[in-house]
Amino acid sequence: MPKEASAQAPVEAKFTTGFLNELVLAFREFPAERLAALVAGSQRGTFVASTAIMARGSEATHFGVVLEGEVEASMVGEDGQRRTIGQLKAGDTFNEMALMTGDAVLADFTARTQCEVLLVPVSLFQTMIVTEPNAMRHIASTIAERMRMVVADPSLVTALRKDDDPYGLDLKGERPEKILVLNCGSSSLKYSFYDTADPKHHANGLVERIGMEGTRLKHNGPKGKAEQDLPKGGFPEAVKAMAAALTAKDGGVIANASDVTLVAHRVVHGGPTFTTATVITDEVLAQLDALAPLAPLHNPVNVAGIRELRKVLPNVPHVAVFDTAFHHTLPEHASAYGLPHVLAEQKKIKRYGFHGTSHQYVTLRAAQFLGRRPKELRTVSCHLGNGASICAVDHGRSVDTSMGFTPLEGLLMGTRSGDIDPGVLTYLMREENLTHAQLDELLNKKSGLLGLSGISSDMREVLKAADANDARALIALKAYCYRVRKYIGAYIAAMGGAEVLVFTAGVGQGSAEVRALSVQGLECMGITLDLQRNREAKGFSEVTRISTDDSPITVLVVPTDEERMMAREALRAVGRTAVTNALKARKQEPFLVEVSAHHAHLTQEHVEALFGKGHQLTRKSDLSQPGQFACEEQVNLIGPKGRIERVRVLGPARKYSQVEIALTEQFKLGVHPPIRESGDIDGTPGCTLEGTAGSVTLDKGVICAYRHIHMHPDDALRYGVRDKSVVRVRIEGDRELIFGDVLVRVDPNFSLAMHIDTDEANAANVRTGAQGFIEGIQQES
Repeated sequence: MPKEASAQAPVEAKFTTGFLNELVLAFREFPAERLAALVAGSQRGTFVASTAIMARGSEATHFGVVLEGEVEASMVGEDGQRRTIGQLKAGDTFNEMALMTGDAVLADFTARTQCEVLLVPVSLFQTMIVTEPNAMRHIASTIAERMRMVVADPSLVTALRKDDDPYGLDLKGERPEKILVLNCGSSSLKYSFYDTADPKHHANGLVERIGMEGTRLKHNGPKGKAEQDLPKGGFPEAVKAMAAALTAKDGGVIANASDVTLVAHRVVHGGPTFTTATVITDEVLAQLDALAPLAPLHNPVNVAGIRELRKVLPNVPHVAVFDTAFHHTLPEHASAYGLPHVLAEQKKIKRYGFHGTSHQYVTLRAAQFLGRRPKELRTVSCHLGNGASICAVDHGRSVDTSMGFTPLEGLLMGTRSGDIDPGVLTYLMREENLTHAQLDELLNKKSGLLGLSGISSDMREVLKAADANDARALIALKAYCYRVRKYIGAYIAAMGGAEVLVFTAGVGQGSAEVRALSVQGLECMGITLDLQRNREAKGFSEVTRISTDDSPITVLVVPTDEERMMAREALRAVGRTAVTNALKARKQEPFLVEVSAHHAHLTQEHVEALFGKGHQLTRKSDLSQPGQFACEEQVNLIGPKGRIERVRVLGPARKYSQVEIALTEQFKLGVHPPIRESGDIDGTPGCTLEGTAGSVTLDKGVICAYRHIHMHPDDALRYGVRDKSVVRVRIEGDRELIFGDVLVRVDPNFSLAMHIDTDEANAANVRTGAQGFIEGIQQES
């Protein structure tokens, strides 16, 4: 087994001529001054023979350059045997795939002899390469070679192990960071501190009753818990008390507040503007102020906290992390209310959803535990706390969630009513003369478990009363669990099935009884609970499987960690912003935009079934992607409702048959396809294909394709993106506009071009031949 890696110290800007020569081998045509900057921001380490340098399954934050000695790449195969897949010498680079994909490190890299290695942060290299596009030729060809090797030998992409950290949840990052995470409420300040170089160097705390008598600090650090009474004061005083606790000689974690290198702020509502964690500027603050009407009880205090911390720590990046951001992928049919369209548009009324940070975190942790990738799973996430919501996550994207325009919609909660007939509200206003303020208090603070039971908003108290046969407590408990069960069933149906069901947050992690009642009777949908596992689950300390081994849907209890997720998102936001700023600093080359009409991809078996035995697809015209072509052959699509005639077949034949249609065409066929990446067809509807010699019925394969950009590795390097990155694209034309949620697909066989479907093109008046520019990076893979 490889030994632990030796400590790696940051490299000084000075380096030997020999060292420079090796870097020149790795980065041909890279200017010398850029090499110096690259070295200064990287880590240089000496590793004795058999020492681990980089571990398979870890988050791919760096790639390496061998300066001296030899490095071996190896992996353990499905047979349990370790095999060598490559040996590297001075001047060679490794883990270049980190520049192209968000996948975990594919191999174990170990010092074969004593060696010296430079570990280069991915985002640092990206910010430099986008300003020096001519310097990427050598590294791009190496990456293309590695990608072809992986395609040729799929065994190189082995299953993830549950102790791997492919999604960066351990906060290793590209460089050591000291991260402060803040959640400012109307009368409280919650904080967490993370030292990415030392996971044990962690602290969290709470200042409560701010602005009132009885203000109190609760701090939990490496040396244990401490509490302190504070004089009555506002947020400036609360921030000072927090800083004092973090810097205290006994129980603190930093010497000075200035040691903090990054601050993440929770912001409840991002509205339609903010769909990802965002580095805060004065312009961003102004936009947040404008969103205050959407969350008047939360956003103003969140923003006030941001302003106060920016005064205290003016020289470090501050990042806003939004509860709503994860849900920006809800399709319009799931986010729309049945209100007049003009009114809803004018007032920005739609279903935004909340608890997104928690739902995203537990979705990643569940995938990590199962050794799967989120894009392979359909997950129902149940965040059951005093506030509660359920989310349907289809292949990594939130497609529905129980909370809506506000956190009041959906499940029965501690003090919130959840779903209620709006007619009840007008009735109460008419019969009881309730004002909007009184209605707000009734629905948000006097309803839910508290209102229904008449006992408490705390599920533990309700359960005790139910055990004592209190009739109102029993009704409250049954109503709570019934609502959860109903939403679980609805979301499994909405996604056409599920692989994973997750319980999280205080009630979801802590109550075996609530979990059992919430899935009772759902065996018909593939959920079989193991009662003993459920009773014994350690919901607050570890991910636990509570379903039977043969349950078609795996049920997990996953401890949520919203603060850790906020820290992760802040790290990524800073990296994205650096690359985006570098792109904007130079004149960007445009790329071709093409309009993609409906089409079909066929297996050879289906080609012959539709057009005759031995038939080969006939090339009509070449497409922009190398080796791909439009065929003379056409098929008719037949669905439950109707048909679409003369749909072009694209060649060559593929491994799976697939049909891509525009959103408006789904009604013509009578099917409801999800928005998916090409090739991702599990859980999709099928249709019948009709050819000249026969027909084929597909049981799956109809999708609406993501808008996407095809890129060769050198294109991806030039634009500072990776495979599966999501970007915003500005398209020039009669009226300039920006498309969000554009998926980047990188492959050595691709040619640079963006594809949108006919619906999008018609709505925006875009024609094939338009020019696109990357406006910003929304999300990394």
